[in-house]
Amino acid sequence: MSAACDLGALDAALSECRACPRLVSWREEVARTKRAAFAEETYWGRPVPGFGPADAAMLVIGLAPAAHGGNRTGRMFTGDRSGDVLYAALYDVGLASQPTATGPGDGLALHGVRVTAPVHCAPPANKPTPQERDNCRPWLVEELRLLSPTVRSAVVLGAFGWQAALPAFAAAGWEVPRPRPAFGHGARTTLHGEPGRLDLFGCYHVSQRNTFTGRLTPAMLRDVLTEAAAAAGLR
Repeated sequence: MSAACDLGALDAALSECRACPRLVSWREEVARTKRAAFAEETYWGRPVPGFGPADAAMLVIGLAPAAHGGNRTGRMFTGDRSGDVLYAALYDVGLASQPTATGPGDGLALHGVRVTAPVHCAPPANKPTPQERDNCRPWLVEELRLLSPTVRSAVVLGAFGWQAALPAFAAAGWEVPRPRPAFGHGARTTLHGEPGRLDLFGCYHVSQRNTFTGRLTPAMLRDVLTEAAAAAGLR
């Protein structure tokens, strides 16, 4: 990929990516066969770009789009139960215009925060391979580069996202401590570099497994988002 001049150009180029044959095959098969509940809908079935303003001060970094969520709607963390939890929490802390995210055109706007992922295609069983993660990394690096004038904090959801995000931040110009900081819920580390200071926060992923079992509660998620918003100057 070549450097993009703005996030709009990056998102347009990303949506055409076919670098990972397994992911291309899976996302398109899901879009053809659909889930019964969405049988009348047209699935996006392509790589899902980040969502949020181009001058975001804060990032939320997940894992990958869900097969019948972002892969259906074309918007990150939209149309599935994980997104229901995330956007409700963003609304509760004043970072979203409404607590629900059903699809483009639903009126949702984010305030100072952008939602993205290290892998932009829905993977089988929600498990990208290390090679697929590495193939997709340049997109995240370029997104970070374009956001670097304004972004000052990031919340990373889950250990996979944490491990994928650290080298991307390094490639985008931030210095990542050695040894690399370990993931954990509530983990916090500060990155420095040419783009400026950035505070990085760890949070359990908003997966159904975590939210249904109480490993991650809405209050826990709101606490991390609130702390990251404060670090970004959004509160």
